Amino acid sequence: MENQMFCFQCEQTAGCTGCTGKAGVCGKSAATAALQDRLTGALIGLARAMDGGITGGGNAELVQQSLFATLTNVNFDDEALASLIDRVHAQRALLVPGCAACASACGRTADYDMELLWTAPEDIRSLKSLILFGIRGVAAYAWHARILGCQDEAVNRFLYKALFALGEDWGVEELLPIVLEVGKHNLTAMALLDRANTGAYGIPAPVTVPLTIEKGPFIVITGHDLHDLKLLLEQTAGKGINVYTHGEMLPAHAYPALRQYPHLKGNFGTAWQNQQREFASLPAPVVYTTNCLMPPRESYFDRVFTTGVVSFPGARHIDRDFTPVIEKALALGGYPDDRPMTGINGGATVMTGFARGAVLGVADRVIQAVKDGAIRHFFLVGGCDGSRSGRDYYTEFVKKTPADTLVLTLGCGKYRFNDLDLGTVGGLPRLMDMGQCNDAYSAIQVALALAEAFGCGVNELPLSLVLSWYEQKAVSILLTLLHLGIRNIRLGPTLPAFVSPNVLSLLVKQYAIAPITTPDEDLKAILG
Repeated sequence: MENQMFCFQCEQTAGCTGCTGKAGVCGKSAATAALQDRLTGALIGLARAMDGGITGGGNAELVQQSLFATLTNVNFDDEALASLIDRVHAQRALLVPGCAACASACGRTADYDMELLWTAPEDIRSLKSLILFGIRGVAAYAWHARILGCQDEAVNRFLYKALFALGEDWGVEELLPIVLEVGKHNLTAMALLDRANTGAYGIPAPVTVPLTIEKGPFIVITGHDLHDLKLLLEQTAGKGINVYTHGEMLPAHAYPALRQYPHLKGNFGTAWQNQQREFASLPAPVVYTTNCLMPPRESYFDRVFTTGVVSFPGARHIDRDFTPVIEKALALGGYPDDRPMTGINGGATVMTGFARGAVLGVADRVIQAVKDGAIRHFFLVGGCDGSRSGRDYYTEFVKKTPADTLVLTLGCGKYRFNDLDLGTVGGLPRLMDMGQCNDAYSAIQVALALAEAFGCGVNELPLSLVLSWYEQKAVSILLTLLHLGIRNIRLGPTLPAFVSPNVLSLLVKQYAIAPITTPDEDLKAILG
């Protein structure tokens, strides 16, 4: 390939076709993109050495960490990526110690050349991209669960199987079943993470979260990793420092084990793509725990701390010892008075915590409200936020949903409308935030439970999915929905650049996936 780089894994990829210049839209350089490709190629070589995962799974942690590091907005640090490549090579050498010295390399366990994937025939490239980007999402969920001591060997073995398939010269017939298998194993990984989070922090319960920042020293924590937040709360207890969530960390307020800390005060800011503006003059440090890192600007670079898989060149990386963050917060001092920080639509508070335990806890009321005609329809409007134009669609869609409908949401896309007051229906809030994108399992379980209660299939429910996507966890969730046979999903703001016309035609034919149009047209089509 003559391009300086090639990457089309996120929704905002240049021209809706692919980033090919000196840097991607996300901010990663061509050199970083090349290292991420090399790391992926090394993982494929490791999977080949393990015969597709048939033999053992002792390298599962390294595989998960490496795949997670290649997600959009996670790791921009070339040294960190090179270190992961070396670790993968070292593990492969243990499995096939004679290969490195072989004078006539067979190529079976060598690093896979990712240019072969990016230049493959269009439909093959499309299916392999769905597999690759999907397992990056699976690995992220599995990594979060692993931190809390939960893992599943079937998921680990599948990651090897999928990586192995990426390096093979297989056709559509061999690759398509693996695409759907990604969805199957992602469901297992999400269930594993759900069990890990609720086991560690309790069952989420609805809570109103203020958007006002109180005077005095504080720390903002963003990302998805609840374990990092728990450690931060423990280490800041009694130090006169308040902690505020940002982005996908907002739903942490709903967990009893986290809510018990009185210095977990509220939420600052909105979704990930706004952080360069929101953090510019913030008199406090920011901790990045997982994906959703925007390249920090100089105005706040000295206040950036990364942990876990997240890394950025020159930024201070900590190994869950938050002492440097605490010292920075005390030195900066915070605001001299309370600062109201309203939501996008002017709201002063937001609600969260309507995970499956809370929703199913009032299932009898929901079912009766449907039978009585008080609730006509359910909408799940969720997914990723982003900066590409067209995402105002989701704000307007939610605003225009009729008063006898209920809106469920999750992911950072909710920041477009989660501070709206939609009132109540059937004695329940019309807008229910189910949590992070990591909590998609809750939404799936609610849908399955409602289908069982009404004695019908999920596709027969008065339920419509209107989803926004940005990165690879969204891809894995979409594949899980397809694995479950869920149809008529509306997806936006654009369709994935890596889905070829033939593959898209197949998805439309089998699952009736459709792009969003306008709120009025889509509501009319849904409600008839």
